Amino acid sequence: MRLAPGPGREYADRAVTSLVWISGASAGIGAALAASVPFPEARVVDLSRRGGTVEHFPVDLSDPAAWVGVERYFEAELAGFSGERVVFVHSAGTVVPIGPADAVDAEAYTRAVLLNSAAPQVLGRAFLRATAGLTCEKHLVMLSSGAASTAYPGWSAYNAGKAAVDHWVRTVGAEQPPLEPLGAARAEGERAGAGRAEGERAGAGRVGGERAGVARGGDGGGVEQAGGAGRIGCRVIAVAPGVVDTAMQGEIRAVDEQAFPAVGRFRELKESGALVSPEDAARGIWSLFERELPNGSVLDLRKLPD
Repeated sequence: MRLAPGPGREYADRAVTSLVWISGASAGIGAALAASVPFPEARVVDLSRRGGTVEHFPVDLSDPAAWVGVERYFEAELAGFSGERVVFVHSAGTVVPIGPADAVDAEAYTRAVLLNSAAPQVLGRAFLRATAGLTCEKHLVMLSSGAASTAYPGWSAYNAGKAAVDHWVRTVGAEQPPLEPLGAARAEGERAGAGRAEGERAGAGRVGGERAGVARGGDGGGVEQAGGAGRIGCRVIAVAPGVVDTAMQGEIRAVDEQAFPAVGRFRELKESGALVSPEDAARGIWSLFERELPNGSVLDLRKLPD
């Protein structure tokens, strides 16, 4: 696929083999992911309010009215896509407001619930729908957290949001068609393309419209089977990157114990140098693309299986 010139598309004249969307890529883990995409000839797009160093699609993901625009954007950008893979990493999230649920600002709490719980499910569904007909590799990665399974008082919207993400991934992963080994989708697409070309050459050499029409119809039927009944599923996983040294951690350490009783632990992690860098977290997340993981896996970078 080749792209017409547009904002952030400095690679417009070269082929794009991977299309990668990352939400929240303006800072933190999302920015580190965008800066270290391991796929050559990749187009990388940041879905966020502020934007960062890559192509930017401006959107407030805490606003439900904006979600339909993202779905339409996915559909428009994937129309006619013929590359090797499409990827959506949902990194956007917020831990604020921090404090007991009955004491924090109602409007801020509602935004946090929408961003942490609803947006991942709605946008994940939009990506799955937009990519359903593609035969390339398809990857949907949701960032999770240890907070999904640990009830930290003061983080109710964040805890519940990450728990929702984990179970959504387990469920949707179980809904996917069987996956082919990594790289198999691309090889199948190349074989189908070669078959079409051979069929066209054979048809052009035949005399007799009816015979040529039958031959072309038979060739088309084989291609439809490759992309229809043999529909390729999307790899759907959730991954907790550990405690990462981002601006979010700064917000956590700045609150008092009354709002967040466990704040001392997070201050100690910073003081002891135990926080993971965003760059190391990004490398760990991208490394998962090299693993044959069960669909719907919920992972922790600190506890990966051998």
